[in-house]
Amino acid sequence: MFEGVQSTYALMDKAYDADKLIEQLKRQNIISVIPPQSNRKELCEYDESIYKERNLIECFIGKLKQFRRIFSRFEKWAKNYMHILRFAATLIWLR
Repeated sequence: MFEGVQSTYALMDKAYDADKLIEQLKRQNIISVIPPQSNRKELCEYDESIYKERNLIECFIGKLKQFRRIFSRFEKWAKNYMHILRFAATLIWLR
């Protein structure tokens, strides 16, 4: 699933707390920021301050979905879709 992905961090929910996934991310030199599940015997460390940033991203995506042209993908060309995303992000920022 993450083969060939270039990233520094992998911000994921507790549902992705699996040993195989964490090992794959380590092989790709990606720092996993995944809180451990409550039933895990060995709790792994994660950076809580970086994990808090995930909430900001999810809230921003939720605000973007309020724009009809974005959630329904009316734009056929990626370039035009990116312009609409930037416009909507500017409107959200100006609120």
